Amino acid sequence: MKFNKTIYYFLLGTSLILGTTSCSDYLDTEPLTDRAVPLTDTPYTTAAEAEGLMSAIYVDLGNEYWQLDYFFNGDAQTEIAHAGSDNIQNFQMDEYRIIATNSNVNRDWNYLFGFINNCNKVLNYVDNISDPALSTARKSEMKAEAAIMRAMYNFHGVQLWGDFPLVTKAVIGVNDENFDEVYDQVYPTRKPINEVYNLIISDLEGAIANAPASSNKYRATKGLAMALLAKVYATKPNPDYAKVINYTTQLMGQGYSLLPNYDQLFDGNHEANSESIFESNGNAGTVWAWGSSMFYGTDWKKFNTPSYDLVNTFNTENDNVRKNSSIWFSPTAVSWSDNFWPSNNFPFMYKMRITTGHQNFYVMRYADLLLIRAEALVRQGNFIDAATLVNQVRTRASSSLTPITITNTDDGINKILKERKLELAFEGHRWFDLKRTGKSIEILSQQRDAVGNLLPYVSNLNQNRLLWPIPQAQLDNNPNLTQNPGY
Repeated sequence: MKFNKTIYYFLLGTSLILGTTSCSDYLDTEPLTDRAVPLTDTPYTTAAEAEGLMSAIYVDLGNEYWQLDYFFNGDAQTEIAHAGSDNIQNFQMDEYRIIATNSNVNRDWNYLFGFINNCNKVLNYVDNISDPALSTARKSEMKAEAAIMRAMYNFHGVQLWGDFPLVTKAVIGVNDENFDEVYDQVYPTRKPINEVYNLIISDLEGAIANAPASSNKYRATKGLAMALLAKVYATKPNPDYAKVINYTTQLMGQGYSLLPNYDQLFDGNHEANSESIFESNGNAGTVWAWGSSMFYGTDWKKFNTPSYDLVNTFNTENDNVRKNSSIWFSPTAVSWSDNFWPSNNFPFMYKMRITTGHQNFYVMRYADLLLIRAEALVRQGNFIDAATLVNQVRTRASSSLTPITITNTDDGINKILKERKLELAFEGHRWFDLKRTGKSIEILSQQRDAVGNLLPYVSNLNQNRLLWPIPQAQLDNNPNLTQNPGY
């Protein structure tokens, strides 16, 4: 097919990247205007448009991915929570029997590429805006924020699916000169895991110099870049624990500290606190935080029902402070029961408890990174300093919790995983913690009910199930994609 040197400007937006329409449909479509529009590197021309692109990146935190799926994906696939509610797609995920046509998996694939596309608009086009109201310094800051956010979304993608497409261009049109480049972005292949991590690290390391100061909790800052780098280096194949120590050392110099009272993290009165590295801004209205009503409230059965295993872990540890901040048992009977809890003693996750639409939630907070640093220290054989960090987190929760000691590497990893379970329950981390440490099958295959019986679905779990299937809708649309083993 031959194209003119001019481009018929379609508002392709994210739909092109997401692959919801075939390439041939786009290439054969009549122009939406009655004239050809020259191909340009400046589809955005004003400072206001640039700031609008930046706003879109943060408004994405009000999206279904962040308000519901992120927390479900991170915890309902583990021993922390059961699926709850009544959605068969969620039951598949909870019970390790996802199929390639699972609509939740497909929507999260689409959401991530939509978010990446919004970041790419900034990275691809902001430099070309000549409006004097947009300074060079602000352009550099914008690109740094967009690079950090793109890295975070690619990090989510590679952890969920393994080999993952790298889309770096926000495609706004096609002609004969850019056809090959556009095709590669519209119909991308999956890139090897190491290649994905290389781009993630490049984005983050390149962004630190120009990112906003870490004191801003609602933007992608230097601190968020450092925190993500620590997690990335701990997670990637052949982890680099020296880099984890390096970036957490830098992070510790950014002014973060643990709040003195654990429940202050979630009570709605301490937003943008000293422990927050990055959080959604529901309280100021930037994000309509509808997601809390998906997890908390007795009007219908919510998602992420706390597990007996988690409640028992809190009780065995005598960790009432974090238990009471994390789980709320309804004082009155609810109108349902399930296989795990009676209707007169039904629990709900409690960290997102403000249902007015003003709930903030953490994407990253300091306690998480102290424990990531402890994990790296254990891997390096420094058990004393690792235990000190774990005990710092424990003591903040309650001075009555018994300090830990670490005797060997496996002992250290197990104790840190337990501490992360108690500290970070319902914050979307557990599934990825277990995969990062290689403990998923060992721990999740032992899930039991309140009387000690193995849950029947744990036998579904195997190595293949630690990655999601590539959505069938994406395979049908993109011939360059391949499926993960076991699906």
